[in-house]
Amino acid sequence: MTPAERARDVQLIVFDVDGVLTDGGLWYGPDGEVMKRFDVKDGHAMVLARLTGLPIALLTARTSKIVETRAHELKLAKVFQGRREKGPALLELCEELKVAPANAAYMGDDVNDLPAMKPCGLTACPADAVAEVRSAVHFVASAPGGRGAARELIELVLRATGRWEQAMAHMLNP
Repeated sequence: MTPAERARDVQLIVFDVDGVLTDGGLWYGPDGEVMKRFDVKDGHAMVLARLTGLPIALLTARTSKIVETRAHELKLAKVFQGRREKGPALLELCEELKVAPANAAYMGDDVNDLPAMKPCGLTACPADAVAEVRSAVHFVASAPGGRGAARELIELVLRATGRWEQAMAHMLNP
C-alpha cells in the first residue's frame, strides 16, 4: 500500500518535536534557557489541518515551555510532554482523542519513536532521520526536520483525505 493510500484513513497526525518540528538543535543561554526554532510553513500546515477538522498532536520525551507555547499558538488538539515511553503514550493519546491507532499518522526521527509508530496506519520521518527509522516508515519526507518535513506529511494527508480543497478555500476565501 502506498503512503497516499494509507493517508486516506488518517484522522489524527502526531508529531515528535525535537528533530521533526525543529532541526534537533538546542540553544542554551548563560542562564540555562533553551531555545528551539520552528518552521513557519510547518506551523501553517498545522493550521490548515485544524481548519479542515484534522487534529494535530505532539508527543515528546522532553518537557519545554517553548513547545507548550507553540502548541497553544497553533491551537493543536493535544500535547503530551515528558513521555519517554512513547508507545503507551501514543495509545493513550489516541484513546483520549477517540481515534483508533490504525487511523493515526506518526512522524518521528529517532529510535525512541519506533514504539509509537508500531500501531499507526501511516508512519513517516524527516529526510535526516536515523537509518533505523528511515527503513521502518511508510513515508520519508524530502525535507529534513524543522525545515518542512511536517508540512509534507500534512499535505499528503490533506490531499489523500480530500481536505486540500477545503484548506485552500479557507485561505483564499476568508
